[in-house]
Amino acid sequence: MKDQELKALQAALAAEHAAVYGYGVVGGRIREDRRTEAKAAYDAHRARRDALAREVRDLGGAPVAAAAAYALPFAVPDSAAAVRLAAELEDRVAGVYSDLVRATGGERRRTAAGSLREAAVRAVRWRGESVAFPGLAERAATTSASPTPTV
Repeated sequence: MKDQELKALQAALAAEHAAVYGYGVVGGRIREDRRTEAKAAYDAHRARRDALAREVRDLGGAPVAAAAAYALPFAVPDSAAAVRLAAELEDRVAGVYSDLVRATGGERRRTAAGSLREAAVRAVRWRGESVAFPGLAERAATTSASPTPTV
């Protein structure tokens, strides 16, 4: 169980590294009226990333490092694309947190479920609509074996 939990924590940490990177791109392209929302999401992902790194260390693991760069799922030339990227980032993070919910128990599971919920809510805010099961359908659609880290 500890190995499965550590693997899921590392995956969540990797996803948070990618989200932090992605929100850097979002922040550079988003309209002024949504910049505060993007900054709040960026800060939330940084805090989650730091907490996950501590949890990995607490389980005796070495936290996975952030990649030097991440391949974006599409070009982000303007604010509309930045909003789509933000929603995509949240969908991907929600998917990884759904895996963490399945792999853990107790307080760690509650925290992972809270993180999943927060990502789903942010995705709805960015997209303007919701999905039936945040983190599940999106997870199946975006899982790939790409050698280049993606956000």
